Amino acid sequence: MEIQYQNIYFLGIGGIGMSALARFFLHEGRNVAGYDRTRTPLCEELEQEGAAIHYEEGVELIPEPFRNPQTTLVVYTPAVPTDHAEYRWFTEKGFRIEKRSQMLGHLSEGKFVMAVAGTHGKTTTSTLVAWLNHRAAGEGSAFLGGISKNFSSNLVLGRGDRLAVEADEFDRSFLRLNPDVAVVTSADPDHLDIYGTHEKMKEAFTEFIDRIKPGGSLIIKSGVELEVRNREITCYRYSFDTPCDFYARNLHLTQGGYYLFDLVMPDAVYEGCSLGIPGWVNIENAVAAVAALWCAARARKGWLDRDLVMRALSSFSGVKRRFEFYLNTPRQVYMDDYAHHPRELAAAISSVKKMFPDRRLLAIFQPHLYTRTRDLYEEFAEALSLADEVVLLPIYPAREEPIPGITSELIAERVKVPCQIFTREELVSRVGRMPTDVVVSFGAGNIDACCQNLAAMLSRKG
Repeated sequence: MEIQYQNIYFLGIGGIGMSALARFFLHEGRNVAGYDRTRTPLCEELEQEGAAIHYEEGVELIPEPFRNPQTTLVVYTPAVPTDHAEYRWFTEKGFRIEKRSQMLGHLSEGKFVMAVAGTHGKTTTSTLVAWLNHRAAGEGSAFLGGISKNFSSNLVLGRGDRLAVEADEFDRSFLRLNPDVAVVTSADPDHLDIYGTHEKMKEAFTEFIDRIKPGGSLIIKSGVELEVRNREITCYRYSFDTPCDFYARNLHLTQGGYYLFDLVMPDAVYEGCSLGIPGWVNIENAVAAVAALWCAARARKGWLDRDLVMRALSSFSGVKRRFEFYLNTPRQVYMDDYAHHPRELAAAISSVKKMFPDRRLLAIFQPHLYTRTRDLYEEFAEALSLADEVVLLPIYPAREEPIPGITSELIAERVKVPCQIFTREELVSRVGRMPTDVVVSFGAGNIDACCQNLAAMLSRKG
């Protein structure tokens, strides 16, 4: 679908998915403006690129060119409540208003869509797909859910019709897509405030699989049990190191948590692969991404170039806030990671423990959302207990109001290793007085605002 409007207004413009759309329309020469509650580095970058953004809710702050429903399209994120003053005004004045997921669906029409879904793992995997398309296939664009370090952006614009997208299950957003190739990395309980039960959430994933185009491919992680009722697609399984259609074998851990491995596919084995970022969980993500590229090549009646694929894997720099090193010395290590689901936390912590055996791991975690904490506090405690010591921050509310009785103490009481709760403001000074070796901060809230100060303090200790 061709977007006819010259002015695009974003409610919640600073979100990672919304900002990618805003960047796209700026690149297309459209006028872009919007509202967000908080001025973040992403917002500042958009302002530098030409977007007009304000940070207080108010109809009077909407720029004059964006007040005409004939020339302005409004895009919003479901994180913005329907009683928001600007949302109400746009509705009352008859503007065309679309969710972010609807807009992504429009922009994917006519493309060869390679979509990555899952309750965790999808950002790194979809970014890997975009990088592999760029370096090994020589084409492709992408809307990403994180800032790619290779592209220095969450938007990739390239030649050809391949489009890599992160397919978000929140608010059933991924049901706006019709993929040619789909990856499902996980379907663990999450967003139960939206779905109600795990079974209803899994049904949404099944509906996503139903939307894969006839003749398309599904690549699903081994052990993820979902009903596949779409009989017009080919289904493949992938894993870290369990034999199936796509997996890694002969893994050798090298210094700093990096791996050498052989990549096994249905028709070939690429021996001696390496990935440019550490951690076993990222090897698993790489297997899924190469599987997506393999399926795309088959759909186009082509083939993979082994050397180009291996070079692309080794040159992959990762995603900001995904296993991001700030400090790595024999005396002090500090990493930051976006993990905010128990399975993500468990995978990340176990990866770090393998990367730095016989060293003491302090995990710092800021829970994200009251509803997620309410639904999964026991699982969070179990995952965090894999560390040697834990520091918790208060819950980051994001779009939610507090729920009585739901606090970080629910998790702390059940953690089986030493655990303390600090405020964000006192985090750096309190951690500075603790004996530290390997430190990792986790969370999807605003804990990342502490990273530079944490790194500076720990470097002085090391």
